[in-house]
Amino acid sequence: MNSTQLDELYNEMCRVVGDLVFILHDHGEESKQIVIADALRAALAQKHPERPEILIKAMKAALGVLDK
Repeated sequence: MNSTQLDELYNEMCRVVGDLVFILHDHGEESKQIVIADALRAALAQKHPERPEILIKAMKAALGVLDK
């Protein structure tokens, strides 16, 4: 991956996690690390063929960071 692709992945990863934090807040859930990671796992388990590859990579990258 070149630096432009890495920047794009990082930006998408931040967008995904940020969106998820707001969704959790809207549903009265705490946005703890474990809750965010579990929500990402659940979303990845659902197969959506229209989901862009960059989104899938960003979700997996975010999980990698959150699971450390």
